[in-house]
Amino acid sequence: MLNLTKFSKNILANKWLIIVLVCLGTLFFGNELKKLQIDADIVRSLPDDDVDARLLKKIGENFGSNNMGVIILETDNIYQPSVIEHIQLITDTLSEISGISSVSSLTNIINIKGSDYGIEIGKLVDEYELPKTALEFEKLRNNILNNPMYKGSIVSEDETASLIVFNIENDANVNLIAKEVIEKTTALQIPEKLYYIGSPMLVTYISDLMRKDLTTLLPIAFLVIAIILLLSFRSVSGVILPLLIAVVSIVWSLGSMAFLGIKMSMISNNIPIIILAIGSAYTIHVINRVNKVRLEEQHSDTIKTALVYVFIPIMLAALTTIIGFISFIFGSYLDMIVDFGIFTALGTLFACLLSIFFVPAILSVLNFKNNTSKVPKDDSFITNYLLRPLHQLIANKPKTVLLIWLLLIGFSVANLFSIRRSVDIQEYFKRDNPTRLAEQIMVEKFGGTKPIFVYFKGNMQSPAVLKKMLETSAYMEESPEVYTSMSIAKLIDEINYNFTNSRTFPQEIEQIEQLWFLLDGNEVLPRFVNEELTEGIIISKFKSPDNKSKIEFAKYMNRFIAENSTEECQIQITGMPFVDITMDQSLINSQIGSIAIAVFFVIVLVGGILRSLKSGFFAAIPIIATIILLFGFMGLTGISLNIATVLVASVALGIGIDYAIHIISHFKTSFKKNNDVYAAVQESILVSGKAIIINVVSVSAGFLVLVFSDMVPLQYFGLLIALSMVSSCLGALTLLPSLLILMNKKNSSNEN
Repeated sequence: MLNLTKFSKNILANKWLIIVLVCLGTLFFGNELKKLQIDADIVRSLPDDDVDARLLKKIGENFGSNNMGVIILETDNIYQPSVIEHIQLITDTLSEISGISSVSSLTNIINIKGSDYGIEIGKLVDEYELPKTALEFEKLRNNILNNPMYKGSIVSEDETASLIVFNIENDANVNLIAKEVIEKTTALQIPEKLYYIGSPMLVTYISDLMRKDLTTLLPIAFLVIAIILLLSFRSVSGVILPLLIAVVSIVWSLGSMAFLGIKMSMISNNIPIIILAIGSAYTIHVINRVNKVRLEEQHSDTIKTALVYVFIPIMLAALTTIIGFISFIFGSYLDMIVDFGIFTALGTLFACLLSIFFVPAILSVLNFKNNTSKVPKDDSFITNYLLRPLHQLIANKPKTVLLIWLLLIGFSVANLFSIRRSVDIQEYFKRDNPTRLAEQIMVEKFGGTKPIFVYFKGNMQSPAVLKKMLETSAYMEESPEVYTSMSIAKLIDEINYNFTNSRTFPQEIEQIEQLWFLLDGNEVLPRFVNEELTEGIIISKFKSPDNKSKIEFAKYMNRFIAENSTEECQIQITGMPFVDITMDQSLINSQIGSIAIAVFFVIVLVGGILRSLKSGFFAAIPIIATIILLFGFMGLTGISLNIATVLVASVALGIGIDYAIHIISHFKTSFKKNNDVYAAVQESILVSGKAIIINVVSVSAGFLVLVFSDMVPLQYFGLLIALSMVSSCLGALTLLPSLLILMNKKNSSNEN
C-alpha cells in the first residue's frame, strides 16, 4: 500500500524537477495549440458502422450532396427585371469563387423544351436577354408552374423567394469558401434580403460562434471565478493557483487534441469551461486543507500533512470524474461525443496530477511555512452564516432534511416524463438568428431543409431502372412531408415528353441512349449519376422536424424499398431524417448507459478504496438525487435533451461526485478517530464544506456566463451545469450527512 507520508515527502523533495517538467509540457502543448482546428460538420462526426450514416457519407463523396450551400433571395415579387438581374449577379459572383464546382439558379437552370427543330436543351432564362416586359415574365411564370421540376423548388409558390444553390468541391476548404460566399454577396449591396443555409453555411456559422465564445466568454468566466476566489481566500495564491492549474490543464488537453489531429466539434468547446471547473476544484481543496493545517497543527510540515489528508479524496474524485466522462464512449452515436469524453477525461487527469504534484511544489517554493499569525481565523461568512447553521439543522432534524429531499425527488420524477428530445441542428441558433429564419423560409416555401437521398445501383440507362426511379419519386411525394424530388429519371422523362408529348416512358435501352445523348456533358449530371452510369440518386427534402413524422416516413419508404429492390436495381434510402431517428434513440441509450456505467464504477471504486461498499453507495446517493432533480427541471421548463444537453448528466455526475467523496472521506477519517457521529459530521461540513461551497459558487458563476452565448444549447448547458453543481453541493452537505447520522447514530459514542 502507498505510504502517503513518504509519497508527500518525495513530491516536496523533487519540487524543482516537477516545476520544470510542467513548464516544458506547457510549452510543448501550447505550441501544438496553433494546429488546433474547428470542424462543426455533424455529418463527418457520424459513425462509419451505421448503415444510414455510411451511405450518407458515400453519397456526399460521390455526388457532392453534403457540400451544398443555398442562398435564399427574398423580396415582394420575384418576377421583376431588377430581381432577375440580381439573381444573375449572385450566380455569376458564386461561379467565380474558386472551390465552387457548380451554381444553379433561376437564371442558369437547365430547361428542356420542344421546338420546330426537335428538342432544345438550354437555360430557362436567356442570360444575355433577361426578361423585361410583363409578357416575358408571364411566359417565365407559366414555364415554371407547368414544370414539376421547378415548381416550388427554384421559385416559391407565393413568388416571393428564389434559391441560388451551389456545390463545393470535396477537397475544398468549406469554411473559407462559405465565408467568401457571404462576403462577396453581401458586398453586392442588393436591396433584396439574402439568407444563407445548407451544410457549408451551418458549419461556418457554428464554427464562428464557437470561436466567439472561446475568445469572449471563457475570459469572462475566468474573471468571475477569480473575483469569487479572491473574496473567499483573501490571498493571491488562493486566486492564482486554482486558475493556473485550470489554464495548464486546458492547454494540455486541447494541445493533445491538436497533437493527435483531432478537430474541435460543436460540443468540444465545452471542454475548457468544464476543465476550468474541475482543475480549480482540486486546487481549492488542497489550498483549503493547507490553510486548515496551518491554523490547527503546530509543526513545520504543513504542506506534507495537508497532502496526506487530501490525496485519497482528490484521487477518488478524479477517478470517478474520469469514469463519468469515459462513459460517453459507450453508446454514443456521434464521434464528436466520444472525442469530448476522451479529452475531457484527459483534462481531468491532468488537473488531478497537477493539483497533487505541481501545487504542493509551488507552495513549497513560495515558502508557505507554519506561520499562524498570517492565517485568518476560521470565522468567515461561509463558516458562520452558512455551514454552522446548516450543521445545526442537520444534527437536530436529519429526518426532516431527508423528507424534504424525498419530496423534491418525487416531484422531479413526476416531471421526468415531460422531457422532450430534439436532434434538430437549428435549435443551436436563437429564434431571431438569420440561419433560424432561413430554416423557416425553407420549410414554409421550399418544402424543408433536411435532405433525403434514394440511392440506386444499376444501369442508369436501363428503362427498368429509370422507370423504378420515377415510381419511387411518385411514391415518396405522396407523403405529406415530401413536396418534390429530382433525379436523372425525371430529366429523361421531361426530354421524352417534349419529344413525344406523352408521359409514356421509353421501353427500349436504345431510345434511352438517344435521349441521354442530349444531356451528355451537362453540368447537372454529376449531381445525379456517377461517371460510369452505375449509380444514381433521387434528391428530395423532408419538411417536418417532428421525430414521429420521421419514423413514420422511414417505415413508409422502407416498406416500398423492401418490395421493389432487386439485384438489377438495388435501392437504399438515407438522409438526415433517417440519421436523426438513430441519433434520437442514441440520446436515450447513451444517457441511460453512460449514467449507469458511471454510477456502478463510482460505487465500486469508492467502496474499494475506502474499504467499504456502504461508503460507495452513500457517495452515489447525492449525485443520483442531483441527476433526478436535473432531469425533472428539464421536464418542467421544457429544455430539450439534445446533442449538447445529453452531456449534462454525466458531466454533473463527474463534477458533483467530488463533493460527496470529500464529505464521506472526511467523515470516515473523523468518525474512526473519535467514534462521534455528530462531531464527525460537523468537522466534515465545516472543513470540506467550505472548499465545496467556494468551488460551487465560483465555478457555477463561471458556467452561468455561458447563458450569454449565441448558441442556445450552450446557454442551457451552462444553466444546467450550474444547477447541478448547486444541487450536488446541497446533496453532499445536507442529504449525505443526514443519512450518515441516521445510519451511524447507534454506533456512535454520542447519540445526541
